[in-house]
Amino acid sequence: MGSSGSAAQRMFQLKLDPLTGNSEWVVIEENEAPQEESQKPLLATTSYLDMLNDSCRNRAFRQAIDKTVTNACHVLDIGAGTGLLSMMAARAMSHDDSSTSSCSKGRVTACESYLPMVKLMRKVLRANGLEKKVRVINKRSDELEVGVDISSRADVLVSEILDSELLGEGLIPTLQHAHDNLLVENPQTVPYRATTYGQLVESTCLWKLRDLFNNEAKALDGVYLVPSGADTVLQIKEQQFAMHCDAIKEEIKLLSEPFKVFDFEFWKRPESYRETKVHIKATNDGTIHAVVSWWLLQLDNEGTIFYCTGPRWICHPSSETKSKSSFPGMDNWCDHWKQCVWFLPEKGLSVHKDQEICLGASHTETSISYKVTTPLEKKDVGHCEPAQIFLSPERIAIYGDSNWRCAMLNVIKNALQQEVSPMCVVVDDSLFLPVAVANLAKSSHVIALFPGLREKGAHYLQAVASANFYSMDHLEVLRTRNQQLTMLDTHQRKVDLLVGEPFYYGSENVLPWQNLRFWKERTMLDPILSKNVLIMPCKGILRACAMYLPDLWRSRCCLQDIEGFDHSVVNSTLGACGDLPADEEGPCLSFSIWQCGESKRLSDTVSIMEFDFLKPISSCSGTAQVVFTESGICHGFVLWIDSMMDCSTELSTGPDKRYWKQAVKLLKKPVAVGSRGSTLVDCYSTEIKVSFDHSSGDLDIKYTYS
Repeated sequence: MGSSGSAAQRMFQLKLDPLTGNSEWVVIEENEAPQEESQKPLLATTSYLDMLNDSCRNRAFRQAIDKTVTNACHVLDIGAGTGLLSMMAARAMSHDDSSTSSCSKGRVTACESYLPMVKLMRKVLRANGLEKKVRVINKRSDELEVGVDISSRADVLVSEILDSELLGEGLIPTLQHAHDNLLVENPQTVPYRATTYGQLVESTCLWKLRDLFNNEAKALDGVYLVPSGADTVLQIKEQQFAMHCDAIKEEIKLLSEPFKVFDFEFWKRPESYRETKVHIKATNDGTIHAVVSWWLLQLDNEGTIFYCTGPRWICHPSSETKSKSSFPGMDNWCDHWKQCVWFLPEKGLSVHKDQEICLGASHTETSISYKVTTPLEKKDVGHCEPAQIFLSPERIAIYGDSNWRCAMLNVIKNALQQEVSPMCVVVDDSLFLPVAVANLAKSSHVIALFPGLREKGAHYLQAVASANFYSMDHLEVLRTRNQQLTMLDTHQRKVDLLVGEPFYYGSENVLPWQNLRFWKERTMLDPILSKNVLIMPCKGILRACAMYLPDLWRSRCCLQDIEGFDHSVVNSTLGACGDLPADEEGPCLSFSIWQCGESKRLSDTVSIMEFDFLKPISSCSGTAQVVFTESGICHGFVLWIDSMMDCSTELSTGPDKRYWKQAVKLLKKPVAVGSRGSTLVDCYSTEIKVSFDHSSGDLDIKYTYS
């Protein structure tokens, strides 16, 4: 049965402790008070807010629904979210209320499987007086049955279950089940069709995210994370990666015109798998490093209402597209939909202008993949070997960065000079550090904890041992991990060298201070550390700067009216940051600043406080004065943690470092700022106060202007 909103209904939410990596299931009752503190952060890390702030998207769906739902009928909204599309459909039928009341056909069914969102949707419907016109069912659409959950098949399907790749949220199986079981024959749908496009590009900055083997070879430092003959042991997955390609358009060389790949019709049952070949003429000499792809959404059956996720540099070649201005979405920054990047294998493919390239494309139910015909065919790595580890593209780029590697190796060499036969513990999931220490100190004993990689880490170290000239006799991975290591685990030896990057596998999207898990781990190991133990990094420094971030601020500001529907009740739950009431604070966001749309620094970098890793973890606080050096509009502060590996070597993760994520604290209201002597500004400086709670891992940030 569908969700009735009874007080007995409950859900489980997975809660992660960032300082331990442990998680637990907590029960959330259906009848919780709407403003309870425990409920506020439930959906704060989702993209719902960004999506609902996308006025181009909202307007296109409203126009298409108004055009499609012209009389009383049964409308089914799958993945209803806050109920926006359901309310649009109910309003479109409102002119025919007399017909609706005399027969059961005029109705809207909203299907949403995620209970926190169902609870939020009910609040939105009540706020707009539509709770009686939209029936909410808390189930997956493939669990719905005609005659049980809904009385009859639906005449119209409205749905927006699209990701940046198009298929990743289950579009195909959802449509298949809907056409087989929930929709009338030849239904009307909004959207009507989606078309995927691609373009061949050369880009050194993109290639660094893919090619660890060749970038590592250029480093010439003797450490081989991907040795010759085993270059697939550490790599990225063969998949499309969502990125804001507009941000690096100056570093991309286009090697083809845009080309059409697949059409996906919403109004008929889609196929689970298709293949196609696209013949493309190269427009420049170069090396194809990647396929950049996007999609064009046709929302109405006549082809007059569109939405496009393409980069700003493109112009569609298809006759069905008229001009760039025809496609909402192309010119507005949003984070819920980006472009996608598919990397070629090996060294890419060299091409000459006017050369024809045959691109093979295929799609499954959930993804699209490409294959360029080349004599250097990559061997099949579809199956996962025991030693094979998949890392994020950013981590691959970091491990291939010669400056980062050089800094780490110099620090390790200096540390090892102080110990003849050191006992070393690598506390995190670093793959570089255990290989480097074992290579540089043959008499050392290295214990890698690998809290996330576990057994895969052990297989990996074995696979690269001979290429790095170390013996596994002196390197081990603890198969079982107790809450706290003992001298039994270290063979009755005290730890002389404790190191970390810090990096925790699977935690690439966390806020910078959540990597202070390293500090927590170091504290737990305190009883087995030697008196003169060397700890790297020895210190973390929290730094910040003020920034102009109009696109990000706009995407995360409070919701009010969306196409005529009040959404103000969702702001707290969805983690709104801008336009908040004076007594509320928005969450910090984890972002790579280079992908945040338009941006500009308005101040120098300031150091706020330090985390002393030489001592056990403790709560701490700090204050810094941010003096504005540029005139402009300040939308918030960017914060990050730089690591002092030793007394002289600092590794930065700031906004000028492309492969790291920073934290963004957006202001409630943008502020006009400027340096002393500037006119027509509200302030010249601001004071930031920060406190870190070691028991929860939370960082509290407050600011005042002057």
